[in-house]
Amino acid sequence: MRNLSADTKDALARNFPPEAHCREALLAGLVLYGTRTIRKRTYFVTHRNAVARLFLKLSPRDARFARSSGSFDKLRMTKRVQRIAIPVEPQRARKPVRKCDRVMEARAAFLTCGSVSAGSQGYHLEFVPPDRERAERLEWILRAVAGPPKKMRRSGRATLYYKDFEAIVEFFGVTGAHNTVLELEGVHALKETKNRIHRLVNTEAANLERVAGAAAAQREIIDYVSSAHGLRHLSAALREIAELRLNYPDESLAELGRRCNPPISKPSAGGRLNALARLARRLRGESAAR
Repeated sequence: MRNLSADTKDALARNFPPEAHCREALLAGLVLYGTRTIRKRTYFVTHRNAVARLFLKLSPRDARFARSSGSFDKLRMTKRVQRIAIPVEPQRARKPVRKCDRVMEARAAFLTCGSVSAGSQGYHLEFVPPDRERAERLEWILRAVAGPPKKMRRSGRATLYYKDFEAIVEFFGVTGAHNTVLELEGVHALKETKNRIHRLVNTEAANLERVAGAAAAQREIIDYVSSAHGLRHLSAALREIAELRLNYPDESLAELGRRCNPPISKPSAGGRLNALARLARRLRGESAAR
């Protein structure tokens, strides 16, 4: 599969909100979750050029930013990143009141500190906010958008995540990543199809094994009855089913029933074989009494 996180971020970064208050909420979210302070300077940091362009496009026209690329040893980043110096320390915005603004903040959180994967290990959407305060705020935002996330700590940092497929699809559907929803649905459908095939194969194999085991036990019973009593002494119906079982050891009861003359149902074939089993038990009892 392609890099799902990168493709989703690039697509969301091109999805420009039409409403002014949504653009303001998106910019505030990018600043909130995407800024880092390094050597007393504040930067907006991203690995994606599309996200950097979105940040500049959303910023006020009179804003002056210094943009460069490089690697931040202090952030322990090994890949080249886009960093945009912010001349004034941004103030924390209040929690958004409008639902659409909360959605924009959730989108910004994914663009700046989120990632998603869908593979053999399952589905995983996670966010690693810069600090505990922003993690607590993001948890509130995610609860409002896609339901309560799970929490853990990794390398001393709070991590919020989802593994439930429905919650992940809900998040991307609400935040506007519709191509990602389609891709996840396709992966999910393929997995479900494979799982269904595996279940059917396993069920069929178990059925065949059960039929084979029952047929083997029936043949043993018939062999005992034949040696202890003689098949010629059986009624015509029991002798017929006994001979069919010996001649067709791999067939099911339904198939044996169709071979009878006249054909009989599967329960009738099973009833005749059960009668042979009861006869064998009586014969063993007589033998034990002697």
